Amino acid sequence: MVPISRRSFQRTLLALGAGTVARHACAAGPPAAGYIDMHTHLGQTWNSTATLTAAVLLRWMDAHHIERAVVLPLISPESSSYPLTSDFVLAETKPHRDRLIPFCSIDPRTSFQGGQAGLVGMLKRYVDAGAKGFGEHKPGIAFDDPRNLRLFAACAEVRLPVLFHLDNLRNTDQPGLPGLEKVLQETPNGTFIGHGPGWWASISGDVTQAGLAGYPKGKVAAGGAIDRLMEKYSNIYGELSAGSGANSIRRDLEFGREFLVRRQDRIMFGTDFLAPEQHVPQFELFEQLLNLPADVQNKIYRDNARRVLSLG
Repeated sequence: MVPISRRSFQRTLLALGAGTVARHACAAGPPAAGYIDMHTHLGQTWNSTATLTAAVLLRWMDAHHIERAVVLPLISPESSSYPLTSDFVLAETKPHRDRLIPFCSIDPRTSFQGGQAGLVGMLKRYVDAGAKGFGEHKPGIAFDDPRNLRLFAACAEVRLPVLFHLDNLRNTDQPGLPGLEKVLQETPNGTFIGHGPGWWASISGDVTQAGLAGYPKGKVAAGGAIDRLMEKYSNIYGELSAGSGANSIRRDLEFGREFLVRRQDRIMFGTDFLAPEQHVPQFELFEQLLNLPADVQNKIYRDNARRVLSLG
């Protein structure tokens, strides 16, 4: 027998594990054309997580039949343990733009010169470098804070969709999401993509202020803010990433399935994958959603993202 080093043995086990993941993904019946993941990160996000490189992200995407993935910066001090700048995201994704889609971000409290034109110019710099959207927008201010409104107007001017996180610390709002509604009213030519506990808890009409910070359980009550806002405004979308997105559908699968069918033109697949070996509940969730119509799956898995981000 030829001796094998401990390191070689570990590499072999990892390779076998990746093959098992890939076979499981295929057995679960992923979409033939692949997912577009609206929410991933690169680098080290939290002090408790390991660094995620572009190479590892791409291998994970291959194992889970993900065609392309949005990569989001995190720049606000409330958003992560370490800042992940727009320039970092643009540089890390540049060799892989056929698969990795960079977004950009500016904290609304940032100092800048030149008024609104100066802010627009900052965004155009990122657009010229390849940014396809804005976010993850995660500052510790109210959603309808005037500084947010100014930034959202600038994003609309350069046609950058805004992917926002909402809870009781970042982009704060109240049950019923009146702050978000004010933004939608005042920025009708902007595009907004909801994410986070406060957004997804608002699928239910009985959400409390405390519930906007967590993962409410139990049956969904009619009259949720998400349905109401999507019915009234054409510029609000949602992406199903993280535990909050999965929980919103899984907590009441009957309502969740009906919601996805009803809002099939407004919902996008996402994971919030940010660290090696991270568990992602979205694949298991869609295994539970039996008989979701094929045209609905196609829109949620990739077609809505292509349309919103103007992807080829």
